[in-house]
Amino acid sequence: MDKNLTAQPVADVIKGETCPVCHEKALSLTEREDDIPYFGRVALFSMTCESCRFHKADVESLENRGPVKVSLEVSGEKDMAVKIVKSSAATVRIPYIADIEPGEASNGYITNVEGLLSRVKQQVEAVRNSEDDPAAVKKAKNILKKLNRVIWGDEKARIIIEDPTGNSDILSDRAVGGKSR
Repeated sequence: MDKNLTAQPVADVIKGETCPVCHEKALSLTEREDDIPYFGRVALFSMTCESCRFHKADVESLENRGPVKVSLEVSGEKDMAVKIVKSSAATVRIPYIADIEPGEASNGYITNVEGLLSRVKQQVEAVRNSEDDPAAVKKAKNILKKLNRVIWGDEKARIIIEDPTGNSDILSDRAVGGKSR
């Protein structure tokens, strides 16, 4: 969570719930509301198990929003600070680099472009480090090179977020689509 979004409101926390993964009574449920500039009121939810480290998070707009498709061309260092709100239902596409599909393991989060690219980079590094197929390793290495060039501002990339729930957005005047413009 980015500390610069707003002052951190008090969260409701319930501890000692049963974890859906390890079945220990070590799960903490957290819920809080926040006001995200240019986006509006949101509810932030998370589950974290002290025993097995299972974690699930989501963000939902408290305002009535329809489906949203928003994109941003990332073209330099200044774009790394652009805020992103992504719900667990959202699909994120970075053409020629990666797609992040929603599913049971999908989390919602608030980050910035650099944080999103870092998440993708970590996933690609994990594939590269665990893959036995030389062609897949080479592909992962090429994607990592491209990601680094984008992060350093040497290459452009487009980030596209599609969310049927409308709970996602890219908070920039240069973003195309979205609900907050």
